[in-house]
Amino acid sequence: MNGRDVVAAARRWIGTPYVHQCSARAAGCDCLGLLRGVWRELCGAEPEPIPPYSMDWSEPQGQELLWAAAARHLAVKAPGDEAPGDVLLFRMRAGAVAKHLGIMGRVGARASFIHAYSGRGVVESPLGAPWRRRIVARFEFPGETG
Repeated sequence: MNGRDVVAAARRWIGTPYVHQCSARAAGCDCLGLLRGVWRELCGAEPEPIPPYSMDWSEPQGQELLWAAAARHLAVKAPGDEAPGDVLLFRMRAGAVAKHLGIMGRVGARASFIHAYSGRGVVESPLGAPWRRRIVARFEFPGETG
């Protein structure tokens, strides 16, 4: 598997409606559901069960649950080492826990990422300065070869 495989799998989800806690291509998913679906397609069974979570999950406790789970199952990448297929973790507000995920689609001047966004569903968005400022970690799928 390589980054192009990850991007191709993620792009097949574009147009899937946003549905909290779901992970079914064309039927509905959230940002974690998109990542889970790409994982299933490329890696097989999901590595651990996903407990139910609310829209404000882990914020009241201040726990970086999504970051910890990503670090358990994905390879951590160095900041600035970006490539198509990278899994991006975002902190949406200063002081909040990181809880939004996306998959890098393109790098360079026209950088983009694929993500599921409330009210929009799965889209490929430009990775401009406002989004870049929110990236707190970058990962790659296990066994990815570039």
